[in-house]
Amino acid sequence: MRFVKMHGLSNDYVFADTFTQPCPEDPAALSIEISRQHVGIGADGLILIEPCEGADARMRIFNADGSEAQICGNGLRCVGKYLHDSGLVRKEEMDVMTGAGLKHLTMTIENGKAVAARADMGEPRIIASRKELEICGRTIHFTCVSMGNPHAITFEEEAGDGSFYVLGPAVENHEFFPERTNVEFTRVEARDKLHVRVWERGSSETMACGSGACATLVAAVVEGLADRTAQVVLPGGALTIEWSEEDNHVYMTGPAEAVFSGEYPV
Repeated sequence: MRFVKMHGLSNDYVFADTFTQPCPEDPAALSIEISRQHVGIGADGLILIEPCEGADARMRIFNADGSEAQICGNGLRCVGKYLHDSGLVRKEEMDVMTGAGLKHLTMTIENGKAVAARADMGEPRIIASRKELEICGRTIHFTCVSMGNPHAITFEEEAGDGSFYVLGPAVENHEFFPERTNVEFTRVEARDKLHVRVWERGSSETMACGSGACATLVAAVVEGLADRTAQVVLPGGALTIEWSEEDNHVYMTGPAEAVFSGEYPV
């Protein structure tokens, strides 16, 4: 299987297109295998880029544990870069179908290569505001937001290693979330600057989460902690997130980078 390893703010995936080659027989099992450090390629998961009627392409996201996700914001920008730079979709505006619906991308092109993208991530859905959850013998408040995938955001907990690696998986697998959830531990530096550490559903800690950054801004606005446009700083870097009053959509802007390409035996 021919692949390209790419990342958005160090949230890295192995990308393979099925425009030019067959779809892997068992992409979930392949994602587990290929994501492993040392014995695989090493990644947060596998993303397949497929032909799609009514869109320029479809993306399917498989986490490192083999589970299939609905949307991945960082991966979405990388899909746009792959489509443009490979010549499959040689244009700056493109539509990509995801498990969370159709997403529109506006690519930033420099010297003939896509280097970044602005993605329309659609309308958020507020599931709960300041929901009390009993976690590890403590009561913690979460604001729960769906960007097509579930997110639980807290502004109460510092994201130090001592609590992060205990609370992250405990919240992910809490009974309140029947499909598990992504978890964002957030510190508000200013109304236009948020710091986030992410425990990602199915992949544990990741360096960034695009949909998580979107959900975090929405939660911060709902709780009166942030303006509708802010810089969301993750361990891998910063995204610009805007929750538009005009159409209620959330827009995410950030980079997309290719690391290397190769062939993997399947």
